[in-house]
Amino acid sequence: MAAPSCPAGQRWILHLDMDAFFASVEVLDNPALAGKPVIVGGGERGVVSAASYPARAFGVRSGMPSAQARKLCPHGIFLHGSHSRYGEVSRLAMAALAQFSPIMEQASVDEAYLDMTGMEPFLGPPEAMGRAVKDAVRRATGGLACSVGLAPVKFLAKIASDWNKPDGLFVLHPTMVDDFLIALPVGKIPGVGGKSEARLRQLGIRTVGDLRRLSPAFFVREFGKWGQALWDRAHGIDPRGLTSHWDAKSEGAEVTLDHDTADRELLARHLYQQCHRVGRRLRKDGRTARTITLKLKDRDFKSITRSRTVELPVASTDGLFEVAKSLLDKEKLSRPLRLIGVSASGFFALPRQLPLFDDAEARREERRQTLDKTLDDIEARFGRGAVQRGRAVGTHDRESIQKSRRENPGGLEKDCSEE
Repeated sequence: MAAPSCPAGQRWILHLDMDAFFASVEVLDNPALAGKPVIVGGGERGVVSAASYPARAFGVRSGMPSAQARKLCPHGIFLHGSHSRYGEVSRLAMAALAQFSPIMEQASVDEAYLDMTGMEPFLGPPEAMGRAVKDAVRRATGGLACSVGLAPVKFLAKIASDWNKPDGLFVLHPTMVDDFLIALPVGKIPGVGGKSEARLRQLGIRTVGDLRRLSPAFFVREFGKWGQALWDRAHGIDPRGLTSHWDAKSEGAEVTLDHDTADRELLARHLYQQCHRVGRRLRKDGRTARTITLKLKDRDFKSITRSRTVELPVASTDGLFEVAKSLLDKEKLSRPLRLIGVSASGFFALPRQLPLFDDAEARREERRQTLDKTLDDIEARFGRGAVQRGRAVGTHDRESIQKSRRENPGGLEKDCSEE
């Protein structure tokens, strides 16, 4: 069956998502793992970062507690993984993508958007574009599969890439959009999370067709500004363009503790270590941050986040820690914690015009950053752990159970996991 014809100048957005990326890289590096249930994640008390498709057949999913994954798939092959290796393969894939369009947005370590508008004379119809991209990524990465979707707008391209996973290709032509959306479950719309979907179900809305029968004012009353965006997407409207430079929305680090604890001194030491990791990346990238967020997870897996925005942007380990520790001190800790972490957002480039702020505070932050950069250089030369700060001593923190994250500008969080 021939593909529907499209008007000249039709806008085409391509979304690419690497299939089970972390697990697939492990199989690529060790072919003996092919066809086996490979699960990448933390230790016994961590969470699953990625699961191969054979592991998913047993119900294992990213974000699931490792203990639960072991019950579902006791014969699974559990690996700590190597984020440096994943980054290396990601760079190969993204370099291959960049050859197809000057307008590219890297959304995370394993997904990206391309604006393919006007590429038909060079690559053929959108189906041919998708095949060319998939083949190029497979060659560049040494054999990794990816799923690709093409559509007139960004959010539809993301839905399309997920439609025929794994190793899929789906093109959503403009003439198909209305029929496609009407039958689509509302939970498939990017940005509709579990809570939003539950609320929509309470309102009797299960499909996009249901959603279309109501006015935008109704959704604005229910969901605020997001309600208007939701109504727009139900009608195939998405005016967003692509952001050519991938700039992390936040920098964060967290650790799953060896044992649940409410010991504030021990928690503070772990928190300091995570502040150091976040600060090190901020300093390396030449950024400071104004908003610091504390993340806690208790033994029942209930998550708590607390944020504070400060006037003076910080990048020093001590500056980050002072804010995060003040948030921790306010928590009652009625249940022992299994995880503690910190993230920074609201970035400014260094150097900041510190004289605009209180001179004493600004000078202290500058001194801290200068000292930290010296210690960063020592770590870069002799390895992490070459410098052990007093506050962090005794945490017994292992890199393998520390989970770093970069969040993309669209607010979709990969957090060392992928679909």
